[in-house]
Amino acid sequence: MADRDYSRTPISENSTVLDGPEAHHLIHVMRAKTGMEVVLFDGTGVEFDAEITRVGRADVELAVGDRKEIDRELPTKIVLAVALPKGDRQRWLIEKAVELGISHLVPLETTRSVVTATPQALKRLQRTVIEASKQCGRNRLMEIGLSRSWVDLVAASQEGETRVLAHPSTPSERKAVRPVTSGSVTLAIGPEGGFTEEEVSRAVDAGWQAVSLGPRILRIETAAVLLTAMVTP
Repeated sequence: MADRDYSRTPISENSTVLDGPEAHHLIHVMRAKTGMEVVLFDGTGVEFDAEITRVGRADVELAVGDRKEIDRELPTKIVLAVALPKGDRQRWLIEKAVELGISHLVPLETTRSVVTATPQALKRLQRTVIEASKQCGRNRLMEIGLSRSWVDLVAASQEGETRVLAHPSTPSERKAVRPVTSGSVTLAIGPEGGFTEEEVSRAVDAGWQAVSLGPRILRIETAAVLLTAMVTP
């Protein structure tokens, strides 16, 4: 299978040059040589056959071939609003969100949040999006937005779209979550300590559905994967 590489510049000509992390990967990991064939994508939803024509010290030039309209996106736009976990668990969360087809991830600020998504951290996570997209074959990059407070997110959510938040409940209170086959859906995962009752009430009053993910307490990233799988057709 040909190596997949990302072009941060939209591809519109019959040749392009990769630098930065992508060139480093080709030169030092893939041992790129002239004539080597790869697949390029630029995040716009298409991919291209390409052939390496020059290998420099810090950049790689490629001849761009056939343009292929290959859509590997879900029929549903999924927005995941999540209170980020600590450390390396963030990277794991981003990788799985990309693999599952989530369109947009919003770092969430709640009463019990313990992690702040700094600009530097978001930049690192965006690189994880690219790496995960290369691996799983997505040709559109999942967007990572700026941090948003729970109050603002709930206030800005619109009636008519599916809005679900994970919140523990008793067996008699539990509600089923059905797959969403069109339109958009916003999913919310709180911090390790969960949403406060006030935060849950605010969302429910605004039309959100609170659902349980079972009798066990899940980590943030596990809950995000499970809830996404529950609404994915």
